[in-house]
Amino acid sequence: MAKPLLPVALWERIKPMLPAPKPRRFRYPGRKPVDDRKTLTAILFDLKTGVAWELLPQEMGCGSDKTCWWRLRDWHEAGNRQELREVLLAELNGADGLEWSLVSVDSRSFRALGGREKTGPSRVDRRNTQHEIIDFKGTPLAATVTATNVPDVKEPEPLVDPIPPVGGKPGRPRRRPEDVYVDRGYDSESHRQRLRRRGIEPRIARRNTPRGSGLGKIGWVVERNLSRLPR
Repeated sequence: MAKPLLPVALWERIKPMLPAPKPRRFRYPGRKPVDDRKTLTAILFDLKTGVAWELLPQEMGCGSDKTCWWRLRDWHEAGNRQELREVLLAELNGADGLEWSLVSVDSRSFRALGGREKTGPSRVDRRNTQHEIIDFKGTPLAATVTATNVPDVKEPEPLVDPIPPVGGKPGRPRRRPEDVYVDRGYDSESHRQRLRRRGIEPRIARRNTPRGSGLGKIGWVVERNLSRLPR
């Protein structure tokens, strides 16, 4: 590959956060586990290209498709993804890479294959809705998933509250943006009040008012990010 998917500097950040491999048996130890870095490189390749797990190139030395899938599952269940996200957010914040004064919220609907627990009532076309809160520079701060029959208006606080404490600068870690920009689907006076109690100024377009609020100039950032998810 012309461009490395997992540069050395990034791997050095990630490596200490991964769980230690299980000790091998003294007798009949079996096959040696695939190296974590090779496995993670293959996982990143799969997520970036969208190729089926069973079509991962064996030339990458990542083992079988099941090895990569199981390793990703185990890391997710161990909470390593959240820990890594908080570390990278802190680094980004320390480099003034987060725009706390402007964040926006939006959602997209997608098929819930297999009818998992957070689906709508229809057995014919079960769907989920993913909601994201993103800063104006395009960095996702938090995300939630609901059934499609759950109104968007209920999601501003459930999106704001999971934002992790973000360090990287002197003083207490930050968790709250200054202003939140959302479209008419989230219009609710009670939710405006709850956001203000959290120290956040809600910029929510009101229903039954003329278009041209200007929120689209900010909301396109989260819309762009949501459009990338299916790819």
